[in-house]
Amino acid sequence: MNKKVFVSGCYDLLHSGHVEFFRQAAAYGDLYVGIGSDATIMELKNHRTTYPEAERLFMVKSIRYVHDAFVNSGSGFLDFAPDLERLQPDVFVVNEDGDRPSKREFCEAHGIEYVVLKRVPAEGLTARSSTALKAMKG
Repeated sequence: MNKKVFVSGCYDLLHSGHVEFFRQAAAYGDLYVGIGSDATIMELKNHRTTYPEAERLFMVKSIRYVHDAFVNSGSGFLDFAPDLERLQPDVFVVNEDGDRPSKREFCEAHGIEYVVLKRVPAEGLTARSSTALKAMKG
């Protein structure tokens, strides 16, 4: 039986960096993706999403590396906490930007392996970030 692997994020301006992150995370097992709700993103980032949560969920679920995806049911910075109680993943994967002591502590308390990946673009592609894409738009 494959390990359950979990990642969480906004994935509003979905780009090749996200897809590469999913590819790398899926190397650890079956990848489950938690997506921040529109309300949580408004709460944390103080702006509306470009794409509503239903559309973001559709796009993420369509990526071949993703076993399943859902909108996180909690709120705040650890909006995924109730969903992890249900899913019980073996591994929680973040990138360097998403590495937080609160996430690490949550995983330790629940016996979940915590993996931090470096931000590396897919071979032959330019590095992408949502922050950089927003700056290009603005």
